[in-house]
Amino acid sequence: MSSLKSLEKELKSLANPKKALILQRFFKTGPGQYGAGDVFIGLTVPLTRQIAKKYQDLSFQDLKRLLASQIHEFRLTALLILVFQYQRARDLKTKKQIFDFYYTIRKRINNWDLVDLSAPKIFGDYLLVTNQGISRLISMTRSKDLWQRRIAMVSSYSFIRAGRSEEAFQLARELVNDKHDLIHKAVGWMLREAGKRVSEKQLCAFLDQEVYNLPRTSLRYAIERLPDNLKNYYLKIKI
Repeated sequence: MSSLKSLEKELKSLANPKKALILQRFFKTGPGQYGAGDVFIGLTVPLTRQIAKKYQDLSFQDLKRLLASQIHEFRLTALLILVFQYQRARDLKTKKQIFDFYYTIRKRINNWDLVDLSAPKIFGDYLLVTNQGISRLISMTRSKDLWQRRIAMVSSYSFIRAGRSEEAFQLARELVNDKHDLIHKAVGWMLREAGKRVSEKQLCAFLDQEVYNLPRTSLRYAIERLPDNLKNYYLKIKI
């Protein structure tokens, strides 16, 4: 039995139908919802990560097959394997191969957890370590595809963790008029992390310029870690 078939068999053997029903609702898989058509078998992220670690030598071809599946946990496993491969890569050539593969399969990264658990660790990190800037991320913020826009915004977390906030602010400005709640949340999350990990002063300077433009959800996320007096100040301005 091939490693891919062994992996698929192991994932299916751990299926939890009751948990799957909860996940189907949580990830909005009904008709017309953002996760429409996504199928869950009921595995937790820690368990999926544990299994992915066992199969982290799968080829890109096998990972592409996993990513073609309608089963959410199959796609998540493939992305977690890619993260493991990227993190253990010892040279930029290998990292670039993984980065390029990630970009080619980005349309299969089509739910928010799939984005959040992989984009900063692969896509954002490669742009950071190669000092390429964020021009590709900016182009992705203009995509009609919700998930590509979220990949772009969440990838800025790599820059934030490295002590750089301007990339997050620049991407947030690109997405300030986005209509989707999942983008509002991603923007607010990255702004909050920029204030927490880099500079509260820089976050406040950004908010002073953009508070009127930011969706209320983004603003609420962004100010979560600010002192109460600053929270109240920005909320009152927004009213």
